[in-house]
Amino acid sequence: MNVTVRGRSRPFRTVAFDPKKNAVLLVEQRLLPHEFKVVPIRDYRATATAITDMVVRGAGAIGATAAYGLAQGARAFKGTDLARFLTHVDLVQHTLKEARPTAVDPVNAMIDVRAAMTSGKTVREQQELALAAAERFADEDVAHCRELGEHGAPLIREGMRVLTHCNAGWLAFVDVGTATAPLYAAQAQGRKFHVFCDETRPRCQGASLTAWELAQQGISHNVIADNAAGHLMQRGEIDLVIVGSDRVLGRTGEVANKIGTYTKAVLAHRHKIPFYVAIPLSTIDWQMAAGRDIPIEERSGAEVLGAWGIAQSPGSKVPGPKSGKRTYVRIANPTSTARNPGFDVTPPELITGIITPHGIFKPRELKKLRAITA
Repeated sequence: MNVTVRGRSRPFRTVAFDPKKNAVLLVEQRLLPHEFKVVPIRDYRATATAITDMVVRGAGAIGATAAYGLAQGARAFKGTDLARFLTHVDLVQHTLKEARPTAVDPVNAMIDVRAAMTSGKTVREQQELALAAAERFADEDVAHCRELGEHGAPLIREGMRVLTHCNAGWLAFVDVGTATAPLYAAQAQGRKFHVFCDETRPRCQGASLTAWELAQQGISHNVIADNAAGHLMQRGEIDLVIVGSDRVLGRTGEVANKIGTYTKAVLAHRHKIPFYVAIPLSTIDWQMAAGRDIPIEERSGAEVLGAWGIAQSPGSKVPGPKSGKRTYVRIANPTSTARNPGFDVTPPELITGIITPHGIFKPRELKKLRAITA
């Protein structure tokens, strides 16, 4: 997508790779919306840390980062002993897999890379194949997002009011995004609509990332407090909900996504509002049998007890005199602790449809998609 920085607009991908420096290039998402910066990550361990610390986040984006990180780690190996090389690659893969456990995209991405590497007969050949496979995963992520945008665009009617939760935009993928893909496609087709962005506590990806994306794209939107969605639904001010996902179980249609998604699904069901989930193929887990088995990441309580931001006077639209320095502010009682599950699981009966690159499916009909893509 195009990003306007200091009056100049140019295209960026959330995740890219510099083969000369063997570096993964990431948009530093913790600085947004106040600063746009691309940072080079030069070691696979640092790449895993960037995933854990949410320099990069979002299912497709961390999938591509893991794929590039695996290639990065493979290319860093010195020597020609294939057995030692494969032991090293196993360690790289394990390190990246453990960075964030809930999303399945990194696992699927690295399985693809490892499968592609097997045709190489030497260390050098496998290193080259690893990078080629990582590039292919990133390109396919973009293609899938564009395709599901085409399938989802007809859902966005003229004048519609759409609710999003968290960020499943181009920042969460290599480009285009999932939940935002139908919005961008509908905009390109000339339709006008309005988006309500849940702030998405505790990390506020809706307020800081989705709202920033929509502002860059010139799409009408408001940021709302997470607890305001039910009120707007009750008053008939929301027509549609679209979210992304970090793992969808192909067997059951259960959806793991950012904490609060289940709450929005319950509210949408209560008010008879369509609730859609948009995903690329890499987000589907065909192996896991039940949503209760999905590992739910427990993050630091500090994310709940405080917030990061840049100083600004209340009511002002521009940062104040002490702005420019990202600062953590404690907002909770000093002696209190917090629970901070990062994700929840939405059952299929609350989901109207799952938007995929191959069309829109009922959650329990995803097995048809497996037959198409087998």
